[in-house]
Amino acid sequence: MTSERRSKLAGIGRWLPGLIISAIAIWLLVRISNWGEVIQSVSLMKPIWLVPVLAVFILSMGLRALAWMVLLQYKATYGRVFLTLNEGYLLNNVFPFRLGELGRAFLLSQATELSGFFVLSTIVIERAYDLIIAASLLLATLPLVLGVEMGQTIPFTVFFIVVLGLITMFLLARNRQWIKSKLEDYSLARPVFKERILPRIDSILAGLGVLTRWDQFILSFFLMLLSWFFGAVQLYILTISFGVEVEFWWIGFVLGVGALGIALPSAPAGLGVYEVAVVGAFSLVGVPASQALAIALVSHFINITVTGFIGMYGIFQDGESVAGLYQRLKNVRYLGGAG
Repeated sequence: MTSERRSKLAGIGRWLPGLIISAIAIWLLVRISNWGEVIQSVSLMKPIWLVPVLAVFILSMGLRALAWMVLLQYKATYGRVFLTLNEGYLLNNVFPFRLGELGRAFLLSQATELSGFFVLSTIVIERAYDLIIAASLLLATLPLVLGVEMGQTIPFTVFFIVVLGLITMFLLARNRQWIKSKLEDYSLARPVFKERILPRIDSILAGLGVLTRWDQFILSFFLMLLSWFFGAVQLYILTISFGVEVEFWWIGFVLGVGALGIALPSAPAGLGVYEVAVVGAFSLVGVPASQALAIALVSHFINITVTGFIGMYGIFQDGESVAGLYQRLKNVRYLGGAG
């Protein structure tokens, strides 16, 4: 077997688990939903509702971009960060393995002279924020859904693990000079480590430095909370546009389940998995499966369409192409980048 053939088989093997999970999710949706009712629910939605839904969605994305700019320690302009964020979402919606996160690091490092590893470390912090907020929403709402105190066990465990991860990153950032000096001592007799590995580790530690600045840490987390809040407002408006009588805390539960569900391996864009998570969460609070699926499909469509449109504009402005970026992202060595 040639090395090229082995490489193709390995690539298929990496895609396969996500495709299988998405296929199972779609099969479940087909089995549990009445598609006639789903289509009817969508057709009854008045287009005028899309105006506030889209406006609040863009506001939520804008606040997320602002939070990321703070995590980047203001080393990139807001416009550049906003475009790159949407480019990353576009790539995540087209390619597997969340290549959009690597794409964000690559594109921003190309545009700003920032190290790719520095940018990637800020994306790690951003994702940690997301997990903390999602787990917190479940921690607050799951007992209300289940009516039992033990319902807190799973989300509390997730919350604890993520907070522990943030504390670890804080300690790494706080002691980064000590760590760097130890690594420099270690690299004295290892020129390859010193030339190729040490600069990348240094960039990662520099990116984590925002966690030692309490003003930037609090501001970035607050902006991320605001982004999630308006994301909840958007889903709330979308839900009532389908004629569903909903309590606002239901939306927090659905967002928490949806965010943790989308973290599972799946086909690009979380196809099927997102819908199953949203339908399952809405069903637990009494929303019929067909209506819940209609809401999930429209919500997912808006997310993919808006970020895709802005992301394509950004990629065009950067002189790149989606196919070209995929070929470059398959090899992550570019992250050595500048600085």
